[in-house]
Amino acid sequence: MNNKAVSNMSFKYIQNIPTPEEIKSEIPLSKAALEVKAKRDLEIREVLEGKSSKKILVIGPCSADREDSVMEYMTRLAGVNEKVKEQLVLIPRLYTNKPRTTGEGYKGMLHQPDINEAPDISKGIYTIRHLHKRLVEETGFTGADEMLYPENARYLDDILAYHAVGARSVENQGHRLTASGINEPVGMKNPTSGYLNVMLNSIKAAQLPHDFIFSGNEVQTDGNPLAHAILRGAMNQYGRSIPNYHYEDLMMLSRMYTEANLKNPAVIVDCNHANSMKLWNEQPRIAKEVMHSAKSSESINRLFKGFMIESYLMDGAQSEKGTNYGQSITDACLGWDKTEKLVLELAELTAKLS
Repeated sequence: MNNKAVSNMSFKYIQNIPTPEEIKSEIPLSKAALEVKAKRDLEIREVLEGKSSKKILVIGPCSADREDSVMEYMTRLAGVNEKVKEQLVLIPRLYTNKPRTTGEGYKGMLHQPDINEAPDISKGIYTIRHLHKRLVEETGFTGADEMLYPENARYLDDILAYHAVGARSVENQGHRLTASGINEPVGMKNPTSGYLNVMLNSIKAAQLPHDFIFSGNEVQTDGNPLAHAILRGAMNQYGRSIPNYHYEDLMMLSRMYTEANLKNPAVIVDCNHANSMKLWNEQPRIAKEVMHSAKSSESINRLFKGFMIESYLMDGAQSEKGTNYGQSITDACLGWDKTEKLVLELAELTAKLS
């Protein structure tokens, strides 16, 4: 079996992968969890459609690396949620698929469910569904994950609140077409080049109906009216960061959205990555600047729907072999104390926008 050929390509066969139907039957959602998801989906939809003045906060670890520390973080976040739920819709980052620019480094819990063991994608699929299920049932949250592999969305499509398409995937036709058939919001990041027209074309593609090949079948989609923009900053030709969260950037995107005639104009501002130049401690300052811009311009306030924040239990980051409990092994994050302070401040600032 280990010598099984994969087409005529130079791929070494490892193991069969369980189907989404098999995974869902083995790790089903309870009726209560499905009710939580339906309620949360409506709340998030109303923000993106402009029917709610709340702001969305997609917040949590850069990568979900171990179940115990991630769930401790999520439990703490649920406690804070009780204080801010009238102003903010918290969507925990439970990112289990991690794109790596060169293919090196930790690729997430899907690939490597135990960071101390070899990759095992079959086991990883069970692990990430179990973790997302725990999130719903133990905290009342539904989470966000990155759509790294379009077909893998089917393993979590009944449980996720939010799908993110990364800067290196946003130009991929498979991601765009798959997003058109997803029922939840899909955030499209601007590409690393920073070209906003590329991001807007991706949003338009996701909002249109399509006929294409998916999972060995010809399928049709109706389009996703909740596909929207995420500004994450860019890189110039010399590899230096170019932020795109400033007042002028948001005004320009507002005008481009109008010209493109897209449904439900919306932008989420990613406060880390190239916007912070990977300086994780700049995230609170960036968020507050965007809130000031929203207060200064009704056009920006209508377009701006929330933030992405990378945070975990401990400040900063460590190597993949590090042993610090609750510290990121990918991008550096805000620690818990700074996170809690920021969430409370953003709730207060959001209340003043209404």
